[in-house]
Amino acid sequence: MAYKSILTVLSDLRQLSVLENVGALTRRENGHLSVLCLGVDHSQTGYYFPGGTPYVFQEAMDTAVDEAQELEQKVRQELGPKADLCWSVESAVAQIGGVTNLVGMRARYSDLTILSQPYGQTATGDAEAITEAAMFEGGCPVLVLPDAKVSQEPAKRILIAWNQSSEAMTAVRRAIPLLRQAELVEITVIDPRRSGVEGNDPGAALARLLTRHGVKTEVAIIARTEPTISDQINRRAIDIDAELIVMGAYGHSRFREAILGGATRSMLEKAKVPVFMAR
Repeated sequence: MAYKSILTVLSDLRQLSVLENVGALTRRENGHLSVLCLGVDHSQTGYYFPGGTPYVFQEAMDTAVDEAQELEQKVRQELGPKADLCWSVESAVAQIGGVTNLVGMRARYSDLTILSQPYGQTATGDAEAITEAAMFEGGCPVLVLPDAKVSQEPAKRILIAWNQSSEAMTAVRRAIPLLRQAELVEITVIDPRRSGVEGNDPGAALARLLTRHGVKTEVAIIARTEPTISDQINRRAIDIDAELIVMGAYGHSRFREAILGGATRSMLEKAKVPVFMAR
């Protein structure tokens, strides 16, 4: 299996910088890149003076159309000269409540969705909804790229954040094409419970599975010394020079993550290397 249909979604001109990295990854996989330029209408009907809603709605939709078309034009200018890249671009407009279905349908028929970070100082307003739509509605693995430039070559060292959950297992299965290209994959287990399903040997069963796929693996069981799991994962990734983190997403509900925080949200905000997520 390989990633032949790759999707990226742009909703802001600031995200254009991601195209270089997405293009490099698409070339590496000999795949096709689909770019969706999204204009989002954030107006809320019923919040305006009587009779004013139609005018506000029309103005907001016109603005969204202009933004989507401008994005599409910029993408064509950026990707047009790249003769070695197979790509297509389209623009679409949706109200904020319709982003989920629009993005989810595109992601459903993609092998991989590549996006910029949905949280943090450089994140755009719609990035969170787009990321969740790809994973939940599209059922598609998502590769989140930090601001740092991604290597043109496959990741040589990969860290799997393993917590024995079904979400983590799904992420590992979806990431096998990337794992097989790595020189070493570390299965990182943080403070495992002896009462867990893997008993006294956490990570061993996963290592056997991956070894049969030709993946070179090691298991590292480490104590938690950082305030959060995401901090611990990031620190371990830096310590072993990992170029990619693979982990399950949203083990808790999105509502709980939004209110109380969680490893998914924190990783998507703080990650220093690309993060491959699925659920």
